[in-house]
Amino acid sequence: MKIFCCSALVLLSEMFPLQAQKSMDELDRISFRAGLSPLERDGFRMEKIKNGLLGNGDIKNTELSLSGEWLLAEDGLDGRPEWDNSIQAIVPGSIHEVLFKAGRIPDPMIGRNDSVAEKHSYHRWWLKRIFENENIYVNPKLRFAGVANHCWVWLNGHCLGEHEGMFGGPDFEIKEYLKAGKNELVVLLDSIPRVYNGGWPATANEAWKQTVVVNCVYGWHYAKIPSLGIWQDVFIEDCPPDRIENAFIATKDLSGEMRLHIDLKREQIQAGGIRVRIEPYNFEGETQEFFWKFKDNSGNLNLDFKLDNPKLWYPNGMGEQSLYKATVDLLIENQVIDRKKVVFGVRTIEMASLPGGPRPDKYNWTFVINGVSMFVKGAGWCTMDAMLDFSEVRYRHFLTAARDQHIQMLRAWGGGLPETDIFYRLCDELGIMVMQEWPTAWDSHKTQPVNVLKETVVRNTLRLRNHPSLVMWGAGNESSNPFGEMIDFMGKVSIELDGTRPFHRGEAWGGSKHNYNCWWDGLHLNHNLNMTADFWGEFGIPSLPLKEHVLYYLDGEEYSWPVDKNGNFAHHTPIFGTNGELEKLEQYSGYFMPDSTLDCMILGSQLAQVEGVRHTLERARTRWPYCTGALYYKLNDNYPGLSWSSIDYYGGVKPLHYFLKRSYAPLVSVLLFDRTNMAAQQVSLPHYLLDENERWCGKEIKVRVSIYNQDFKEVLDSTIVVFPEEKVSFLGDVSLNVEQTDVVMLYYKTDVMDAAGKVLARNWYFTNYETKQGCILESKRSKLSYSQNGRILILKNNDVIPAVGVTVEVPGKASSLLLSDNYFWMDPGEEKKIEINVDGIAVVKGWNVSIVNE
Repeated sequence: MKIFCCSALVLLSEMFPLQAQKSMDELDRISFRAGLSPLERDGFRMEKIKNGLLGNGDIKNTELSLSGEWLLAEDGLDGRPEWDNSIQAIVPGSIHEVLFKAGRIPDPMIGRNDSVAEKHSYHRWWLKRIFENENIYVNPKLRFAGVANHCWVWLNGHCLGEHEGMFGGPDFEIKEYLKAGKNELVVLLDSIPRVYNGGWPATANEAWKQTVVVNCVYGWHYAKIPSLGIWQDVFIEDCPPDRIENAFIATKDLSGEMRLHIDLKREQIQAGGIRVRIEPYNFEGETQEFFWKFKDNSGNLNLDFKLDNPKLWYPNGMGEQSLYKATVDLLIENQVIDRKKVVFGVRTIEMASLPGGPRPDKYNWTFVINGVSMFVKGAGWCTMDAMLDFSEVRYRHFLTAARDQHIQMLRAWGGGLPETDIFYRLCDELGIMVMQEWPTAWDSHKTQPVNVLKETVVRNTLRLRNHPSLVMWGAGNESSNPFGEMIDFMGKVSIELDGTRPFHRGEAWGGSKHNYNCWWDGLHLNHNLNMTADFWGEFGIPSLPLKEHVLYYLDGEEYSWPVDKNGNFAHHTPIFGTNGELEKLEQYSGYFMPDSTLDCMILGSQLAQVEGVRHTLERARTRWPYCTGALYYKLNDNYPGLSWSSIDYYGGVKPLHYFLKRSYAPLVSVLLFDRTNMAAQQVSLPHYLLDENERWCGKEIKVRVSIYNQDFKEVLDSTIVVFPEEKVSFLGDVSLNVEQTDVVMLYYKTDVMDAAGKVLARNWYFTNYETKQGCILESKRSKLSYSQNGRILILKNNDVIPAVGVTVEVPGKASSLLLSDNYFWMDPGEEKKIEINVDGIAVVKGWNVSIVNE
């Protein structure tokens, strides 16, 4: 292979030649009839100044948090709250979580208790907070960051108004009602309507189609616990007549040219200025200040400044996630009158066309981040909890696991919510890009109230647009007809209030695909092995959670197979709450394991998920640039059960996570399979080297393929030396004849090594498991020993044959356990160190492993 080095711009021009046709992106923009974006408008130049030169005094923080302890009472027969029977409630949170913690209802996540919790969604509930106010406000506003879903609000007996829509608001001016000293705030939560129109499934409550909420908790194969509660923060803030609103900092180019967009509210006629202090947020560096003087300016203002030596924000695996903090001050007579703070990143997004140039029926699907085109590795993101537990601890566990899985993008789909500030802050820090969809699905934008949906779009565009992790807006999930007033409004807002990231009117749409022929249509796993797309928006296969967590939701039900079709286990299968899909579970688990025990069903389903996902992703990566990304469905769940996640509801990391950690590795060798059973067949397996960052371009790489049968007798062993030229290198076919494949099991290992033979990356596979159910656990045994020192585990293969499927567990810690590796391959004589993130005694086992610790 020859060495060839060239710039990203040259590569882009060769890969994506200019065409006369317009892309779907361009045609959409025309159809939205949008005005100019903040970046496209004329701006004023800010002067760089000496740090601390201007601005006397400081801003006193008068924001008063009203989150914390409230009282919750049910609506009485007379329509008044039963405060005498009230219980303590923590805001933010859901009424279901409050009732559970108070012992009023059983745990909604286990057994069939979700139906108990659901009933309380159809009641009216009152919340009350008594608070002390010692602040002096000029123009106080009461703000609710999120209430589910229809509410009325009273302050000191005065009705402030009502509001509908879960994702921001209401806001009220309260100057004439707020008192010094003791105050009483009361919120009435209206009951969730019950609407049953014979949809899919017939048991689903379709009331979500008439409002704007998290809709994946209304029973369409997920949990059925419609959200009710003050689920985000409540606070009072002062909004003086002269103030800054909606500060937005965008990157004009990577040299450090930046644009500050603000809405300047003014009542005074005096001249003044805007000062911006920029300082590193998560790295060491210099602070820089800029100033712009005004006379009578107000309204939307665009101010330009240039950062010296900017550090860029990159997606996971491509570079560092450098973040800046901006302090934006309004100065009048050199006094700080108002202040806003913004965390942002310096990064650009462009969307390049697929090979062949722009097409009117396809979006430009190649993400170009900071001038570098990339294959996007990702997953779907599900609203994290049906009971609205959006704690940072839970977010951090799932998102850290996503980063470790080499995920670069999560799709927050239209079944969920415009994600929380905590979610986006963590994604910024971890380098996880987000495709954020608005809460619409299956053409619900045609029936959802226009005013509520418009408020949701505007509020959350302004809230989220500073986050560098946010790279795409989407109108919603799987709408067959994503057109009309609301879609056009979403597209228009994405330009006029942002303009720094693309908007797609639907997903799947314009070249992306969703596919569930495996599972819903019962097709063989071979279907997923051969699927292709320009961009994968969704696909996958469900699996059972970890055993420890299955035992949780069985809630004392016998752990055995077959199960009671009307019992707790069946209740936690899709379609959740309808006791279906047991036959599909038997089918897909049965490719691997007999249906003799529940242990077999768990393992079989998890291996089916591994096979049904990892091969599709690896094939997609080898097709670059004709395929530009893949988002499997999905990372997480909002409710425990048989589902598509790689991490179960409780946080248990399934085998799929660790296999995808290898499939998604920046450097890896992959084999492409078109079938799972190759017994007694002549086959050729295309072999590729993936080096997504081209760090090994022109350098010597050794790639070794080793194949064994069930007795771990060597079937093939081959090493080649290559000098990769680009992201994807075809290494040739690995061919096996009929005699070599005529075995019960085949195991494949691919090692990528440097010139000295050091292993840089390892991947491994297994086929022929359908020859005999359970044979994957019946191969010749390998002797393994291990020792543990705190959170470090040292393993050694003491045998002359490989150990495969080596598995590490820490009993009782499944919900928080995240290992440096698991379900791995160990060569004869190999030692391996495993890092453990929790305290506890590790247990080691494996598919062919016998432990020989003394």
